[in-house]
Amino acid sequence: MKQQVNASVIQMENEQLTALLTETKETVANDIKTNTFNATDLWNIQRKMKPASRTKLTDRWRM
Repeated sequence: MKQQVNASVIQMENEQLTALLTETKETVANDIKTNTFNATDLWNIQRKMKPASRTKLTDRWRM
């Protein structure tokens, strides 16, 4: 196993250090509406797809 370890000290200017350490004020969005996906939503999507696939078959065979 390797026994040499490199130093992890990074040299930077004081201005850059203070820019990194300053606190930023952030706002939290409270009025976000979450959209839940239920089994009924999936059922409705699948139900709407069935007539579309039937029309493809009937158009192909001209029924």
